[in-house]
Amino acid sequence: MTRQEGGCHCGAVRYAVDAPGEQDEPARTALCHCVDCRRCAGAPAVGWTAVAGTTFHLLKGEPSVYRSSEHAERSFCAVCGTGLFYVNEAVLPGLVDIQTATFDDPDAFPAMAHIQTADRIGWMRNAHELPEFERFPEG
Repeated sequence: MTRQEGGCHCGAVRYAVDAPGEQDEPARTALCHCVDCRRCAGAPAVGWTAVAGTTFHLLKGEPSVYRSSEHAERSFCAVCGTGLFYVNEAVLPGLVDIQTATFDDPDAFPAMAHIQTADRIGWMRNAHELPEFERFPEG
């Protein structure tokens, strides 16, 4: 992996992730189905890419932080509302979890697993079977 950048919808917050060093864990990407992620994002699942905190750099702006539980902090853009980062030292020590879709090239971080599926919305189990349209469907 080379350096990857990303940011919020309006561009007020930008970040970068460097390629991990030998001492760093490689990036791990998962689709989370937990209730907290779903409600914070307003989405049926959220893609997260966990990276070593030593590889993460804030380039521009200052995200707002929402403490969603005793140990968890969710960062988002105060201007456009885009969810960006999740830090929880009790569960993910030394890691920054980044909402994968906020990377400029989210394809660089393909999902490796579904997590927290005990909370998954029932219809998400078969969502891959739904009809697909490249753009809005006609009529």
